[in-house]
Amino acid sequence: MRLTNLLRALPVKEPVVPKRMNKLKSLAIVTTGATIFCTGFSIYKCNENFYKNTLMPLTRYLPPETSHNLAVLACKYKIFSAPPKPDSQNLATTFFNKQITNPIGIAAGFDKQGEAVEGLYKLGFGFVEIGSVTPEPQPGNPTPRVFRLVNDAAIINRYGFNSDGHKIVFERLNKLRIERGFDGVLGVNLGKNKTSESPIADYVNGVNVFGPIADYLVVNISSPNTPGLRDLQGKKELEELLKAIIVARNSLPVNNKVPILLKIAPDLTKKDMKDIVSVINKNACRVEGIIVSNTTLSRENLKEVELAGESGGLSGAPIRSKSTQLIADIYAQTNGNIPIIGVGGISSGKDALEKLEAGASYLQFYTAFIYEGPPVVTRIKKELSQLLEEKGYKSVDDAVGKNYKKYVSI
Repeated sequence: MRLTNLLRALPVKEPVVPKRMNKLKSLAIVTTGATIFCTGFSIYKCNENFYKNTLMPLTRYLPPETSHNLAVLACKYKIFSAPPKPDSQNLATTFFNKQITNPIGIAAGFDKQGEAVEGLYKLGFGFVEIGSVTPEPQPGNPTPRVFRLVNDAAIINRYGFNSDGHKIVFERLNKLRIERGFDGVLGVNLGKNKTSESPIADYVNGVNVFGPIADYLVVNISSPNTPGLRDLQGKKELEELLKAIIVARNSLPVNNKVPILLKIAPDLTKKDMKDIVSVINKNACRVEGIIVSNTTLSRENLKEVELAGESGGLSGAPIRSKSTQLIADIYAQTNGNIPIIGVGGISSGKDALEKLEAGASYLQFYTAFIYEGPPVVTRIKKELSQLLEEKGYKSVDDAVGKNYKKYVSI
């Protein structure tokens, strides 16, 4: 007991922490804080080197769909800064009677539910297309349903029109227009429900719902991930569909001049293409534009052999030449009388100019945005502007169709 009491009575000294340890701790705190600050600043300012060498490679450790969802959230909450400089004057053009500062839009498939329109517009896109949107909510196909083919700069997806449905997406976009006063060019890509008994009714419903608030509507009958959808590209089926859609559009109480665009697949035969052109040349079926093209089922010359076996639509670099050729073919078939939005494999100003010269009036991309992040938008615009100037084009319009014979196959 005495020993115990004696021990208790002894003074207890606090452990002495060497000054060096305190300095290391402070250094760690400062370094961590600086790293977080620099990372956040680089993300906000869209530093191209940071995205290319650090952030985007890190995102590949996440499942592709998780990475996609995080990117949509980042755009939704507008964590990226706007481009430091306005678009070059030679990029300005008219998009179906509405002025835009550049001809480059984000393709449908990124912001499927219309959640990130303002954030995407802020990044410098000339126009934003959301969807595909189906009448009723549906979950889409089972996961996993997105695959990165990194060595091919490509993506395979089989989402299958996962959609919040017309009602929720309309409310979201209406709030954007009315409450927040968004006046940028907004397109809505329309799809059909997987179990729908009447595809025509689904698309007509989409026209009635979104026609009054959209700047253009897209009839998407070319996704490879909804059974039977591409059958609607057949001559008879397409004629019936477009007739009903045009009647619905012309009957809208508000905005009955909203442009209707048709999105087609890159896997068409020559006969398929000629049939489509013959249909849209009919007054009752005349659409205001064509989007060329959707994803492909082709798997030619891919490096990622194992992933190439996954079902779904392929997008990115491997589809570039195929879509450019189809643009030229459609341009030739229509005598350049119908505006074309060229999409497929664009990741540089050179790719963009190629599609313009093949016959596209406007452009879209998506896969390069996934791989390179927001800085790619500014880079492509800058490169395109420089190339237009070098080739003697005073504007985007001057380049449209100027070299289509180089790519045409018919």
